[in-house]
Amino acid sequence: MAYTTINKSSLQMNTKLYTGNSSQGRSITGIGFLPSMVWAKCRNAANNNHILSDSVRGTNKNLQPNTGSAQIANNSQGWVSAFGSDGFTAYGGGSGYNEINGSGNTYAAWNWKGGATSNIATNGATTITPSAYNFNQTSGFSIIKYTGNATSGAKVPHGLGVAPKMVITKKVGGTSNWVSYHAGVNNGSNPQNYAMSFNYNYAKDGESYYWNNTAPDAVNFTLGSSTQVNDGGNGGHIAYCFADIPGYSKFGNYKGNGNVNKGTFIYTGFKPQFLITKRDDNTSGGSWLIYDTQRDPSNTADIILTSEGNSTEAGWGNTFDIDILSNGFKMRSQTTYTNVNNANYIFMAFGQSLVGSNNVAATAR
Repeated sequence: MAYTTINKSSLQMNTKLYTGNSSQGRSITGIGFLPSMVWAKCRNAANNNHILSDSVRGTNKNLQPNTGSAQIANNSQGWVSAFGSDGFTAYGGGSGYNEINGSGNTYAAWNWKGGATSNIATNGATTITPSAYNFNQTSGFSIIKYTGNATSGAKVPHGLGVAPKMVITKKVGGTSNWVSYHAGVNNGSNPQNYAMSFNYNYAKDGESYYWNNTAPDAVNFTLGSSTQVNDGGNGGHIAYCFADIPGYSKFGNYKGNGNVNKGTFIYTGFKPQFLITKRDDNTSGGSWLIYDTQRDPSNTADIILTSEGNSTEAGWGNTFDIDILSNGFKMRSQTTYTNVNNANYIFMAFGQSLVGSNNVAATAR
């Protein structure tokens, strides 16, 4: 049984579903906290990019997780214009609202709560001082803006107090991949020697110029010389850092077994409410599959979006089938995307513990 100090996970990370109405400056409320990061995606209309906005870079500064594009101001199909105490404000662009509030369109917005904006911890190894940041040690989440120095071995503080299990970086002012470190890559063996691209279905990339073959520690993450993570110009970089918090978040890996009825079970210690999985050694079946229990409340779960795609959400028969359980998730397919025998998959999950410090139990569904 997993216990957590986070009594209510939805006060740290929460999914909000809504239907667009094309009204200008619409308040999207019901999130339950002031979000520091909003990641939104249209669910039912094709060719609409993801929108990612955060309080560190500021409003009207879209990044698109499905593309390598630089930060966009005045996005033609809308943006987040304000962060509020219970949500955010959706604002239409010059060509419409479709990526944030199009009339009749349905949307999912995934929201994370930030925390401190000063006094980030550094040490004698730190070589790059962030220009702005927001970190929440309670939930193991931070947003770090920094300018690189183009030097292998540069170290950037992350503010989490423990080593992050996932770091997602993006160049702000120039085209680049969303280069990601994940502790479960390569079956968890020397993950610091590999990188993943959040905006592609690529297999893991084993190049030292991303992380300098150095794992993050409790204070810093380390950069190689690649301009995708360590550029001295182009507006700098943004990094989203995540740590394991027992009973609330977990970043790991699993081995597929190719069995539908006895598929691999992955223990998280909580009921996942938001989950992303990815095969790390295959391109054709390597999509970043996004599940959440708001869009898909019943087992088996198979309604997915992908971080690298701009298409509508879809349920593809048994291609993506999983069961969301009270203490983890279980594979219910045998496809390359989720459960090929002996293939390695990584995941990131957020949810609610079986029993929190307030003794509120999470039940199976």
